[in-house]
Amino acid sequence: MTTATSSRGPGFALTEEQRNIQELAHNFTKEEIIPKAAHHDQTGEYPVEIIKKAWELGLVNTHIPQEFGGLGLGVFDSNLITEELAWGCTGIQTAIEANQLAEAPLVVAGNQTQNKKYLGRMTEEPLMAAYCVTEPGAGSDVAGIQTKAEKQGDKWIINGQKMWITNGGKANWYFVLAKTDPTAKPGSAFTGFIVDADTPGVTPGRKEINLGQRASDTRGISFENVVVPEENVLGSPGKGFQIAMGAFDITRPLVAAGAVGLARRALEEATNYSLERKTMGKLISQHQAVAFMLADGAIGLEAARNVVWKACWLRDQNERNTYYASIAKALASDVAVNNASMAVQVFGGNGFNT
Repeated sequence: MTTATSSRGPGFALTEEQRNIQELAHNFTKEEIIPKAAHHDQTGEYPVEIIKKAWELGLVNTHIPQEFGGLGLGVFDSNLITEELAWGCTGIQTAIEANQLAEAPLVVAGNQTQNKKYLGRMTEEPLMAAYCVTEPGAGSDVAGIQTKAEKQGDKWIINGQKMWITNGGKANWYFVLAKTDPTAKPGSAFTGFIVDADTPGVTPGRKEINLGQRASDTRGISFENVVVPEENVLGSPGKGFQIAMGAFDITRPLVAAGAVGLARRALEEATNYSLERKTMGKLISQHQAVAFMLADGAIGLEAARNVVWKACWLRDQNERNTYYASIAKALASDVAVNNASMAVQVFGGNGFNT
């Protein structure tokens, strides 16, 4: 019979190295992001200096393999960093995380030459990259994208329009998904390309002013007769959809980790305020209506973080995590929205201004 002391199951304790990574990201966020977050959110100014400092500390491009100059962190360790950055400002965190999203297809399918050229340069100086898949008429429905690439000799010609591209106006290069076989099923109709941002025909649109996360740079990008060399085809023609989906298995849990960071910050701020504000002669935390809201916020936060951690851990074990990564992204996003709304209610009138 297996006793409680001898059974070995999943553990939730972080290693010393992971705690150090988490502490580094937390202290950086506390010292560099939080004091400047409101400025960047209100003005929409891109946080160049903050990103540069994060890059110098190794908090950017964390999953670039060591052979190309990176730290080679797994998804789980990267998630610890992401949550802390988002705890400070999800706009700044999103700008940083967009690099990871653009790099993920190369981590999944890039060859030695491509990775040395495009991933390697990201570790040499604080450059940015962007993931160009979403279009005006196709977002989560990746199979619905209309951007096309046609083979002409030893080159490809890309034409189309992308939308809601994070880092779109700041990137030095893009991962672009385009349809290369209009008659094929989605699994073999698309090809992934690496496109340098200064290629003729690449035109970023205006910076979109979003409801939130204004510190990040979101734009549409047009591709008009953009010439891409054969060596910039990622994987092989027709493999783009699988590559994009494989990248999502890495990045969906990190998007979810960002939502966890936001949910945590909202809960912390609401809790702290409830322990200071008094009504009817007692702290508002002692009113059941407020206490129940805080309790629900804590329940959601812990549940979301646990499923994020599972999705990250599975990917690091080289097991398919699509199911749990999707759950993590959906749940954590809902919890972030709920906790933010709850915090506004707890703050009352003070939650209605900036």
